Amino acid sequence: MGPLLISRGSFIADVDSPPQGRGEDARNGGVSGMALLDKLAEAETRYEELINLMAQPEVATDPARLREYGQESAELAKVVDPFREYKALGEELRGTQDMLGDDLAREMRELIEAELEMLQVHQSELEERLKRLLLPKDPRDDKNVIMEIRAGTGGEEAALFAADLYRMYSRYAEKQNWKTQVMSSNITGIGGFKEIIFLIKGKGAYSRLKFESGAHRVQRVPTTESSGRIHTSAATVAVLPEVEEVEISIDPNDLRIDVFRAGGHGGQSVNTTDSAVRITHIPTGIVAACQDERSQLQNKMRCMSMLRARLYNAEQERQTSEVDEDRRTQVGTGDRSEKIRTYNFPQNRVTDHRIGLTVHQLDSVLEGDLDKFLEDLALADQSKHLQTVDAA
Repeated sequence: MGPLLISRGSFIADVDSPPQGRGEDARNGGVSGMALLDKLAEAETRYEELINLMAQPEVATDPARLREYGQESAELAKVVDPFREYKALGEELRGTQDMLGDDLAREMRELIEAELEMLQVHQSELEERLKRLLLPKDPRDDKNVIMEIRAGTGGEEAALFAADLYRMYSRYAEKQNWKTQVMSSNITGIGGFKEIIFLIKGKGAYSRLKFESGAHRVQRVPTTESSGRIHTSAATVAVLPEVEEVEISIDPNDLRIDVFRAGGHGGQSVNTTDSAVRITHIPTGIVAACQDERSQLQNKMRCMSMLRARLYNAEQERQTSEVDEDRRTQVGTGDRSEKIRTYNFPQNRVTDHRIGLTVHQLDSVLEGDLDKFLEDLALADQSKHLQTVDAA
Protein backbone atom coordinates (compact mmCIF):
# COMPACT_ATOMS: atom_id res chain seq x y z
CA MET A 1 0.00 0.00 0.00
CA GLY A 2 1.34 3.44 -0.91
CA PRO A 3 1.35 6.52 1.30
CA LEU A 4 -2.08 7.71 2.38
CA LEU A 5 -2.86 11.18 1.09
CA ILE A 6 -4.21 13.37 3.84
CA SER A 7 -5.27 16.99 3.45
CA ARG A 8 -2.93 19.80 4.43
CA GLY A 9 -3.05 20.60 8.14
CA SER A 10 -3.79 17.02 9.10
CA PHE A 11 -1.91 15.76 12.14
CA ILE A 12 -1.02 12.62 10.17
CA ALA A 13 0.76 13.78 7.02
CA ASP A 14 1.75 10.37 5.70
CA VAL A 15 0.70 7.17 7.40
CA ASP A 16 3.42 5.04 5.84
CA SER A 17 6.38 7.40 5.48
CA PRO A 18 7.66 9.86 8.11
CA PRO A 19 8.66 13.38 6.96
CA GLN A 20 12.27 13.61 5.86
CA GLY A 21 13.00 16.90 7.52
CA ARG A 22 11.76 19.31 10.13
CA GLY A 23 10.96 22.18 7.78
CA GLU A 24 7.71 22.71 5.87
CA ASP A 25 7.04 18.98 5.60
CA ALA A 26 7.35 18.58 9.35
CA ARG A 27 5.00 21.48 9.91
CA ASN A 28 2.51 19.99 7.48
CA GLY A 29 2.37 16.71 9.38
CA GLY A 30 3.53 18.28 12.61
CA VAL A 31 6.20 17.09 15.00
CA SER A 32 3.39 16.43 17.46
CA GLY A 33 1.50 14.68 14.65
CA MET A 34 4.26 12.13 14.18
CA ALA A 35 4.35 11.56 17.92
CA LEU A 36 0.60 10.96 17.88
CA LEU A 37 0.98 8.64 14.90
CA ASP A 38 3.59 6.62 16.79
CA LYS A 39 1.24 6.27 19.73
CA LEU A 40 -1.62 5.18 17.51
CA ALA A 41 0.55 2.63 15.71
CA GLU A 42 1.78 1.27 19.06
CA ALA A 43 -1.80 0.97 20.29
CA GLU A 44 -2.81 -0.94 17.16
CA THR A 45 0.19 -3.29 17.44
CA ARG A 46 -0.56 -4.01 21.08
CA TYR A 47 -4.26 -4.55 20.31
CA GLU A 48 -3.43 -7.13 17.64
CA GLU A 49 -0.98 -8.80 20.01
CA LEU A 50 -3.69 -9.10 22.67
CA ILE A 51 -6.19 -10.57 20.21
CA ASN A 52 -3.62 -13.22 19.26
CA LEU A 53 -2.78 -13.91 22.91
CA MET A 54 -6.43 -14.46 23.83
CA ALA A 55 -6.67 -17.05 21.07
CA GLN A 56 -3.86 -19.12 22.61
CA PRO A 57 -5.06 -22.22 24.52
CA GLU A 58 -3.00 -21.43 27.62
CA VAL A 59 -4.66 -18.01 27.89
CA ALA A 60 -8.16 -19.13 26.90
CA THR A 61 -8.13 -21.58 29.82
CA ASP A 62 -6.79 -19.02 32.32
CA PRO A 63 -9.75 -16.82 33.46
CA ALA A 64 -7.53 -14.26 35.20
CA ARG A 65 -5.27 -13.64 32.20
CA LEU A 66 -8.19 -13.75 29.80
CA ARG A 67 -10.00 -11.09 31.84
CA GLU A 68 -6.86 -8.93 32.07
CA TYR A 69 -6.17 -9.10 28.34
CA GLY A 70 -9.85 -8.63 27.54
CA GLN A 71 -10.07 -5.45 29.60
CA GLU A 72 -6.89 -4.05 28.05
CA SER A 73 -8.02 -4.87 24.51
CA ALA A 74 -11.42 -3.27 25.15
CA GLU A 75 -9.71 -0.04 26.22
CA LEU A 76 -7.36 -0.10 23.24
CA ALA A 77 -10.26 -0.71 20.86
CA LYS A 78 -11.58 2.75 21.73
CA VAL A 79 -8.47 4.15 20.02
CA VAL A 80 -7.75 1.46 17.43
CA ASP A 81 -11.22 1.45 15.84
CA PRO A 82 -11.26 5.18 14.99
CA PHE A 83 -7.58 4.97 13.93
CA ARG A 84 -8.44 2.27 11.42
CA GLU A 85 -11.39 4.33 10.26
CA TYR A 86 -9.00 7.26 9.85
CA LYS A 87 -6.62 5.21 7.71
CA ALA A 88 -9.49 3.93 5.57
CA LEU A 89 -10.67 7.50 5.14
CA GLY A 90 -7.19 8.43 3.92
CA GLU A 91 -7.45 5.77 1.23
CA GLU A 92 -10.86 7.09 0.21
CA LEU A 93 -9.55 10.64 0.06
CA ARG A 94 -6.66 9.60 -2.14
CA GLY A 95 -8.95 7.72 -4.50
CA THR A 96 -11.35 10.64 -4.71
CA GLN A 97 -8.54 13.13 -5.37
CA ASP A 98 -7.20 10.85 -8.12
CA MET A 99 -10.54 11.22 -9.90
CA LEU A 100 -9.94 14.93 -10.46
CA GLY A 101 -8.56 15.79 -13.90
CA ASP A 102 -8.47 18.60 -16.45
CA ASP A 103 -10.90 16.87 -18.78
CA LEU A 104 -13.72 16.55 -16.25
CA ALA A 105 -17.08 18.13 -16.93
CA ARG A 106 -17.96 21.01 -14.65
CA GLU A 107 -20.84 19.15 -12.98
CA MET A 108 -18.70 16.09 -12.27
CA ARG A 109 -15.88 18.23 -10.89
CA GLU A 110 -18.30 19.96 -8.55
CA LEU A 111 -19.62 16.62 -7.32
CA ILE A 112 -16.10 15.29 -6.63
CA GLU A 113 -15.04 18.51 -4.91
CA ALA A 114 -18.16 18.37 -2.71
CA GLU A 115 -17.33 14.76 -1.83
CA LEU A 116 -13.75 15.77 -0.98
CA GLU A 117 -14.97 18.58 1.26
CA MET A 118 -17.29 16.19 3.12
CA LEU A 119 -14.47 13.65 3.58
CA GLN A 120 -12.10 16.33 4.83
CA VAL A 121 -14.64 17.51 7.41
CA HIS A 122 -15.02 13.93 8.62
CA GLN A 123 -11.23 13.63 8.70
CA SER A 124 -10.92 16.72 10.92
CA GLU A 125 -13.55 15.33 13.28
CA LEU A 126 -11.68 12.02 13.52
CA GLU A 127 -8.41 13.83 14.18
CA GLU A 128 -9.89 15.69 17.12
CA ARG A 129 -11.42 12.50 18.46
CA LEU A 130 -8.11 10.64 18.21
CA LYS A 131 -6.24 13.47 19.90
CA ARG A 132 -8.71 13.41 22.80
CA LEU A 133 -8.45 9.65 23.10
CA LEU A 134 -4.66 9.91 23.34
CA LEU A 135 -4.66 12.51 26.10
CA PRO A 136 -3.11 11.16 29.32
CA LYS A 137 -5.82 9.72 31.52
CA ASP A 138 -6.14 10.95 35.08
CA PRO A 139 -5.26 7.85 37.13
CA ARG A 140 -7.94 8.85 39.63
CA ASP A 141 -10.79 8.90 37.10
CA ASP A 142 -12.15 5.44 37.88
CA LYS A 143 -12.19 6.00 41.63
CA ASN A 144 -15.16 6.35 43.93
CA VAL A 145 -15.85 9.84 45.23
CA ILE A 146 -16.04 11.33 48.69
CA MET A 147 -18.15 14.46 48.38
CA GLU A 148 -18.32 17.11 51.10
CA ILE A 149 -21.06 19.75 51.05
CA ARG A 150 -21.06 22.58 53.58
CA ALA A 151 -23.44 25.48 54.09
CA GLY A 152 -21.78 28.83 53.43
CA THR A 153 -23.12 32.34 53.73
CA GLY A 154 -26.86 32.54 54.25
CA GLY A 155 -27.64 30.83 57.53
CA GLU A 156 -30.57 28.40 57.46
CA GLU A 157 -31.20 29.11 53.79
CA ALA A 158 -27.62 28.05 52.95
CA ALA A 159 -28.15 24.85 54.93
CA LEU A 160 -31.34 24.13 52.98
CA PHE A 161 -29.47 24.75 49.73
CA ALA A 162 -26.75 22.32 50.89
CA ALA A 163 -29.53 19.74 51.29
CA ASP A 164 -30.74 20.53 47.75
CA LEU A 165 -27.23 19.94 46.40
CA TYR A 166 -26.97 16.65 48.27
CA ARG A 167 -30.25 15.52 46.75
CA MET A 168 -29.12 16.68 43.29
CA TYR A 169 -25.91 14.63 43.41
CA SER A 170 -27.74 11.67 44.94
CA ARG A 171 -30.25 11.70 42.09
CA TYR A 172 -27.44 11.95 39.54
CA ALA A 173 -25.69 8.97 41.15
CA GLU A 174 -28.96 7.05 41.05
CA LYS A 175 -29.30 7.74 37.31
CA GLN A 176 -25.78 6.34 36.83
CA ASN A 177 -26.62 3.23 38.88
CA TRP A 178 -24.06 4.29 41.49
CA LYS A 179 -24.51 3.84 45.22
CA THR A 180 -24.37 6.60 47.82
CA GLN A 181 -23.56 6.24 51.51
CA VAL A 182 -23.61 9.03 54.09
CA MET A 183 -20.38 9.16 56.08
CA SER A 184 -21.07 12.15 58.31
CA SER A 185 -23.77 14.81 58.60
CA ASN A 186 -24.82 17.77 60.71
CA ILE A 187 -28.55 18.37 60.24
CA THR A 188 -30.31 21.63 61.12
CA GLY A 189 -33.67 21.80 62.82
CA ILE A 190 -35.60 22.51 59.60
CA GLY A 191 -33.97 19.78 57.51
CA GLY A 192 -30.94 21.51 56.05
CA PHE A 193 -27.32 20.46 56.37
CA LYS A 194 -24.59 22.50 57.97
CA GLU A 195 -22.37 19.76 56.58
CA ILE A 196 -22.82 16.41 54.90
CA ILE A 197 -20.08 14.05 53.73
CA PHE A 198 -21.00 11.06 51.63
CA LEU A 199 -19.44 8.37 49.47
CA ILE A 200 -20.46 7.80 45.85
CA LYS A 201 -19.47 4.33 44.70
CA GLY A 202 -19.32 3.69 40.97
CA LYS A 203 -16.81 3.20 38.16
CA GLY A 204 -15.80 6.54 36.74
CA ALA A 205 -17.48 8.57 39.47
CA TYR A 206 -14.47 10.84 39.94
CA SER A 207 -14.05 11.42 36.19
CA ARG A 208 -17.63 12.75 36.02
CA LEU A 209 -17.77 14.76 39.23
CA LYS A 210 -14.24 16.11 39.73
CA PHE A 211 -15.05 19.59 38.38
CA GLU A 212 -17.92 20.12 40.83
CA SER A 213 -15.62 21.41 43.57
CA GLY A 214 -16.18 25.04 44.45
CA ALA A 215 -18.79 27.48 45.73
CA HIS A 216 -22.35 27.00 44.46
CA ARG A 217 -24.62 30.03 44.75
CA VAL A 218 -28.41 30.10 44.99
CA GLN A 219 -30.73 33.04 44.36
CA ARG A 220 -34.32 32.54 45.54
CA VAL A 221 -36.95 33.60 48.05
CA PRO A 222 -36.26 31.52 51.17
CA THR A 223 -39.12 29.70 52.87
CA THR A 224 -38.18 31.65 56.00
CA GLU A 225 -38.62 35.02 54.19
CA SER A 226 -42.00 36.68 54.81
CA SER A 227 -41.51 39.77 52.61
CA GLY A 228 -40.82 37.85 49.41
CA ARG A 229 -37.33 39.27 48.90
CA ILE A 230 -34.79 37.24 46.88
CA HIS A 231 -31.78 36.19 48.92
CA THR A 232 -28.38 34.98 47.75
CA SER A 233 -26.83 32.13 49.69
CA ALA A 234 -24.03 29.68 49.02
CA ALA A 235 -22.75 26.23 49.81
CA THR A 236 -19.33 24.74 49.09
CA VAL A 237 -18.69 21.40 47.45
CA ALA A 238 -15.45 19.42 47.66
CA VAL A 239 -14.95 16.30 45.52
CA LEU A 240 -12.21 13.92 46.63
CA PRO A 241 -11.22 10.58 45.09
CA GLU A 242 -11.49 7.70 47.53
CA VAL A 243 -7.99 6.49 48.36
CA GLU A 244 -6.95 2.98 49.31
CA GLU A 245 -4.55 2.35 52.18
CA VAL A 246 -1.83 1.18 49.80
CA GLU A 247 -1.93 4.50 47.91
CA ILE A 248 -0.96 6.74 50.79
CA SER A 249 1.18 5.98 53.83
CA ILE A 250 0.08 7.44 57.16
CA ASP A 251 2.30 7.03 60.20
CA PRO A 252 0.08 6.03 63.17
CA ASN A 253 2.33 8.17 65.37
CA ASP A 254 1.15 11.23 63.40
CA LEU A 255 -2.46 10.68 64.42
CA ARG A 256 -4.43 11.89 67.41
CA ILE A 257 -7.65 9.93 67.86
CA ASP A 258 -10.43 11.30 70.08
CA VAL A 259 -13.68 9.53 70.90
CA PHE A 260 -16.76 11.30 72.17
CA ARG A 261 -20.51 10.93 72.51
CA ALA A 262 -22.40 11.56 69.29
CA GLY A 263 -24.80 14.49 69.30
CA GLY A 264 -27.50 15.96 67.08
CA HIS A 265 -30.03 14.04 65.03
CA GLY A 266 -29.51 10.31 64.81
CA GLY A 267 -31.04 6.93 65.29
CA GLN A 268 -32.02 5.28 68.52
CA SER A 269 -29.10 4.91 70.99
CA VAL A 270 -26.91 7.31 69.00
CA ASN A 271 -26.24 9.44 72.08
CA THR A 272 -25.76 6.69 74.64
CA THR A 273 -22.17 5.58 73.91
CA ASP A 274 -18.86 7.21 73.09
CA SER A 275 -19.02 6.01 69.47
CA ALA A 276 -18.13 9.23 67.62
CA VAL A 277 -14.53 9.50 66.42
CA ARG A 278 -12.33 12.45 65.50
CA ILE A 279 -8.91 11.84 63.93
CA THR A 280 -6.35 14.64 63.59
CA HIS A 281 -3.31 14.35 61.34
CA ILE A 282 -0.85 16.28 63.47
CA PRO A 283 1.72 17.31 60.80
CA THR A 284 -0.90 18.92 58.54
CA GLY A 285 -3.67 19.72 61.00
CA ILE A 286 -6.20 17.96 58.74
CA VAL A 287 -9.16 16.63 60.75
CA ALA A 288 -11.80 14.01 59.97
CA ALA A 289 -14.76 13.24 62.22
CA CYS A 290 -17.60 10.74 61.98
CA GLN A 291 -20.53 10.00 64.26
CA ASP A 292 -23.24 8.56 62.00
CA GLU A 293 -22.41 4.89 62.59
CA ARG A 294 -23.49 3.05 65.76
CA SER A 295 -20.09 1.55 66.55
CA GLN A 296 -16.81 3.29 67.32
CA LEU A 297 -14.96 0.92 64.97
CA GLN A 298 -17.20 1.75 62.01
CA ASN A 299 -16.84 5.47 62.66
CA LYS A 300 -13.06 5.09 62.91
CA MET A 301 -12.91 3.26 59.57
CA ARG A 302 -14.91 6.00 57.87
CA CYS A 303 -12.77 8.67 59.50
CA MET A 304 -9.62 7.07 58.12
CA SER A 305 -11.18 6.90 54.66
CA MET A 306 -11.98 10.61 54.78
CA LEU A 307 -8.54 11.45 56.15
CA ARG A 308 -6.75 9.48 53.43
CA ALA A 309 -8.80 11.26 50.75
CA ARG A 310 -8.08 14.71 52.22
CA LEU A 311 -4.35 14.06 52.61
CA TYR A 312 -4.15 12.66 49.08
CA ASN A 313 -6.06 15.63 47.70
CA ALA A 314 -3.85 18.11 49.55
CA GLU A 315 -0.75 16.53 48.01
CA GLN A 316 -2.33 16.49 44.54
CA GLU A 317 -3.23 20.17 44.84
CA ARG A 318 0.32 20.99 45.92
CA GLN A 319 1.73 19.22 42.88
CA THR A 320 -0.87 20.73 40.56
CA SER A 321 -0.09 24.26 41.75
CA GLU A 322 3.56 23.71 40.91
CA VAL A 323 3.33 22.14 37.46
CA ASP A 324 -0.10 22.83 35.95
CA GLU A 325 -1.18 26.42 36.51
CA ASP A 326 -2.63 26.69 33.00
CA ARG A 327 -5.07 23.87 33.59
CA ARG A 328 -6.19 25.39 36.87
CA THR A 329 -7.24 28.60 35.09
CA GLN A 330 -9.11 26.72 32.36
CA VAL A 331 -11.94 25.27 34.44
CA GLY A 332 -11.14 26.61 37.89
CA THR A 333 -9.19 25.18 40.74
CA GLY A 334 -12.15 23.98 42.76
CA ASP A 335 -11.11 26.50 45.41
CA ARG A 336 -14.07 27.12 47.67
CA SER A 337 -13.71 30.89 47.36
CA GLU A 338 -14.70 30.66 43.67
CA LYS A 339 -18.37 30.91 42.69
CA ILE A 340 -18.47 28.25 40.02
CA ARG A 341 -22.22 28.00 39.47
CA THR A 342 -25.39 29.99 40.19
CA TYR A 343 -28.87 28.50 40.61
CA ASN A 344 -31.45 31.25 40.02
CA PHE A 345 -34.96 30.15 40.96
CA PRO A 346 -36.99 33.19 39.74
CA GLN A 347 -35.55 32.78 36.21
CA ASN A 348 -35.43 28.96 36.29
CA ARG A 349 -31.76 29.40 35.34
CA VAL A 350 -28.49 27.62 36.09
CA THR A 351 -25.21 29.22 34.99
CA ASP A 352 -21.72 27.74 35.17
CA HIS A 353 -19.39 30.74 35.28
CA ARG A 354 -16.23 28.84 34.30
CA ILE A 355 -17.44 27.88 30.83
CA GLY A 356 -20.21 30.46 30.33
CA LEU A 357 -22.93 27.81 30.05
CA THR A 358 -26.51 28.77 30.96
CA VAL A 359 -29.57 26.52 30.85
CA HIS A 360 -33.15 27.44 31.78
CA GLN A 361 -33.97 24.05 33.24
CA LEU A 362 -33.34 24.52 36.94
CA ASP A 363 -35.92 21.92 37.97
CA SER A 364 -34.36 19.13 35.91
CA VAL A 365 -30.83 20.07 37.01
CA LEU A 366 -31.83 19.79 40.66
CA GLU A 367 -33.30 16.38 39.78
CA GLY A 368 -29.83 15.25 38.75
CA ASP A 369 -29.74 16.11 35.03
CA LEU A 370 -26.14 17.29 35.16
CA ASP A 371 -24.68 15.68 32.05
CA LYS A 372 -24.61 18.87 29.95
CA PHE A 373 -22.53 20.69 32.56
CA LEU A 374 -20.27 17.74 33.33
CA GLU A 375 -19.58 16.99 29.66
CA ASP A 376 -18.86 20.61 28.73
CA LEU A 377 -16.51 21.01 31.70
CA ALA A 378 -14.63 17.88 30.65
CA LEU A 379 -14.42 19.17 27.07
CA ALA A 380 -13.07 22.51 28.27
CA ASP A 381 -10.37 20.70 30.22
CA GLN A 382 -9.54 18.47 27.25
CA SER A 383 -9.38 21.48 24.91
CA LYS A 384 -6.74 23.08 27.11
CA HIS A 385 -4.70 19.87 26.97
CA LEU A 386 -5.13 19.70 23.19
CA GLN A 387 -3.72 23.23 22.86
CA THR A 388 -0.64 22.00 24.68
CA VAL A 389 -0.39 18.97 22.35
CA ASP A 390 -0.78 21.12 19.23
CA ALA A 391 1.86 23.57 20.46
CA ALA A 392 4.38 20.80 21.17
